[in-house]
Amino acid sequence: MPELKTLGLFMVTALAEIVGCYLPYLWLREGKTIWLLVPAAFSLVAFAWLLTLHPTASGRVYAAYGGVYIFMAVLWLWFVDGIRPTTWDMLGSAVALLGMAIIMFAPRSA
Repeated sequence: MPELKTLGLFMVTALAEIVGCYLPYLWLREGKTIWLLVPAAFSLVAFAWLLTLHPTASGRVYAAYGGVYIFMAVLWLWFVDGIRPTTWDMLGSAVALLGMAIIMFAPRSA
């Protein structure tokens, strides 16, 4: 079950980062209120804090996190932007998740 916990933590981390970047986008590109920067800042702080919760080396966490970020960004494309991912989007996401799994869950010597 530690694999599911790791994946879940990565997914929450990615969501925090995406929200933290999406809200300023709404302000800058869509003319929404500048007050969106307040929850955006909190979301980015949560993102940084969540990355520290992994019990492995930071470089490994950052590298593996990228795969989950790609997957979550494609889900965001679908559910928030309303654009259905292509087969290539899904394949790329699957490859990225496979890379994350290899990095995070490969056997290692002590």
